[in-house]
Amino acid sequence: MVIFPKTTEFNRRIPKQKFYENLSVTPQIRRAFMEQIQGIWWANKIAPSTLNIEAGETVTEIEVFTVKLSAPSLDEAVLRLIDREIPYHIVFLLSYEDKVQAWTAYKEHSAGNAAFKVGAYYHTDWMAQEALPLRIEGLTTDAVYENFVRQIAGDALKSTAGETLKAAVEKAQAREKLQKEIDRLEKLARAEKQPKKKFEYSQKIKELQRRIIREVK
Repeated sequence: MVIFPKTTEFNRRIPKQKFYENLSVTPQIRRAFMEQIQGIWWANKIAPSTLNIEAGETVTEIEVFTVKLSAPSLDEAVLRLIDREIPYHIVFLLSYEDKVQAWTAYKEHSAGNAAFKVGAYYHTDWMAQEALPLRIEGLTTDAVYENFVRQIAGDALKSTAGETLKAAVEKAQAREKLQKEIDRLEKLARAEKQPKKKFEYSQKIKELQRRIIREVK
């Protein structure tokens, strides 16, 4: 798995049932924990107390969880449940056979009772562990976390120079929303028999494509 400084090592196994036994979870999520996960380990704690970095304004520490899977896929709802229960920022390292995949959610402070609002998830492809693009970069926990998100997201989170992580995430979400509408219209256009209606769909699709370039490039 990814090797972080020895001072950050925690290496504590967490019984997976702790996340669903005493919580109100759907049968689907409970089944996912039981059938898709072999084990969960709290591998590393990245914080001023374990590394020579300063405390950030929003990120107090970053936890690294390794999750050994029974199959090469995991219901995202499982990660979301863990993220909601742990009041810190988390990087998940999923492993299956000889491949690993890094996941993390964009988390920001919530105005409600929860410590954080769990937003969009980003992940790498499956790859050999030595190829994972994870490096500790930054002088504060805020910076380290932001760089983790950008490293894991890759091309899914493009941004301009000086753009904040929040702005980049919002731009990516807007781009995704427009693309979903384009996909929907393309499906309708393929099924449409009337030339006039097909042309109208084509014009709408082109306008949305221009919006992606103009507004969220």
